[in-house]
Parts: sequence; structure tokens; C-alpha cells
Amino acid sequence: MKIIVCVDDKLGMTFNHRRQSMDSALRQKLIALCGMNTLWMNEYSAKQFKDETASNIQVDEKYLDKAGANDYCFVEDQDILPYADKIQEIILCRWNRTYPADTFLKIPGNAAEWQISVLEEFPGKSHKKLTLEKWRRKDYEN
Repeated sequence: MKIIVCVDDKLGMTFNHRRQSMDSALRQKLIALCGMNTLWMNEYSAKQFKDETASNIQVDEKYLDKAGANDYCFVEDQDILPYADKIQEIILCRWNRTYPADTFLKIPGNAAEWQISVLEEFPGKSHKKLTLEKWRRKDYEN
């Protein structure tokens, strides 16, 4: 599966159990990135996608258990470490600033397991610059 997660400069994900930020340009970019592949998320995340038109969005509280190999999972408030064996890629959506945070992304494995590349930098609606990074397992072929 392919994980999508929004983080600040210190890999912060949430503050006071709420998302740090959200951006409509980023949501549109993520829907395009997923193409026809399923984009899984929980009910909490689905609230921010309610105005987006995408037939491939699936909402389920057990979405990380249900996601298949080529599916994307938008993660805002969960630990991905229990799913380390299923994760082929991590797409980091960087806010390019530091927010207060109480939940941080923990990357499975070690740095040597991942090949990192910048997909794109683009202007958001709420942020001057957003950055998408792709972290791909070096042993993953697709």
C-alpha cells in the first residue's frame, strides 16, 4: 500500500488530536495522484474531502487493514508502524513550516531501506509552498 501523510518540518501530524492544517489545492493534487486507484481514509479524514468529487475514495475505520498493494491510504491520525510490512511507498505532503505537534510520523525501518525523491513543489491555497516527497522502499518493484 501507499501511505499519504501531511507533516510539518519535524514530521508532526497532529496537535491536540486535530490536524495541523488542511489545503484544498493539496486535496485536488492527491486525488489526481491516486488516479483510478482506491484512496482509503477514515471518517475523520473524509470530512475534509466532502466537497471533492472522486469516485475512488473509500471510507472505513479499518482502512489500513483493508487496503491492497496499489491502494493509497490518507493517514492523518494513526500510527503506521503496525502496517510496516504492507507499506511500499510513503508520500509526504510537507507544509514547509513547524507547527505545534503532539503526534509524529514514525517511518518504518531505517533510512537505508528508502529511496527518497521530491515529486513536486506547488502553491497551496493556505500555504505559499507545499512539497510532495515520495519515499519508496528500495526493494519494491512497480
